[in-house]
Amino acid sequence: MLVHPWDAPREDAEWQHWLAGHDFGQLAVNGPSGEPPLVQPLHFAYDSARGEAVTHLARPNPLWPALEAAPQVLLSVVDDYVYVPGPWQAEPAVPSEHGVPTSFYATVQLRCTAHVVDDPQEKADLLNRQVGHFQPEGGSARAAAGEAPYGRLLSGIRGLRLEVTGVRAKFKYAGKRSGDVRDRIADRLAERAGPRDAAAREQLLRRSGTDAVTP
Repeated sequence: MLVHPWDAPREDAEWQHWLAGHDFGQLAVNGPSGEPPLVQPLHFAYDSARGEAVTHLARPNPLWPALEAAPQVLLSVVDDYVYVPGPWQAEPAVPSEHGVPTSFYATVQLRCTAHVVDDPQEKADLLNRQVGHFQPEGGSARAAAGEAPYGRLLSGIRGLRLEVTGVRAKFKYAGKRSGDVRDRIADRLAERAGPRDAAAREQLLRRSGTDAVTP
């Protein structure tokens, strides 16, 4: 992924704060020789203190042989994306029809070493960490090896700890454009009010050093 200086996070806290609100991504694993990568959409729980993400998959999933053969993987998360029409991007001295269309998006890519978890109690602990993330209010029984209601189901899954070894993040929101252009794009996003336009507008204003306001 290409990351221009104007699209890079200004500090680690920027991507960490964004990732804290995003827990669904795609896990890319090297495929067999001559084959494309395998990509698995999944929910995960990222633990910044431990520097890892945890998840689990069904035992029949075809990713397992690939993971065991090549444990270096990439977990990719993308959101707050919109299409920006060319005229919105034209500088004031340029005809609007000469503006260049583009995409806005935020993304974090975690390079990880995958650790497969098969021990029943370790799997139960991993599942409890995930449920604790997604259901902090409680309401579900805790998993425990050999105990109802989930103990008998543990054999049907394998746990996965993704040890983070590198991070690439990008916030592509007109960082190299003039303030006039950024203001125009913010106005147009508010007017269009399509899916993700509000989130993209908030990112644009935040990256421009302006607090997001309700149009």
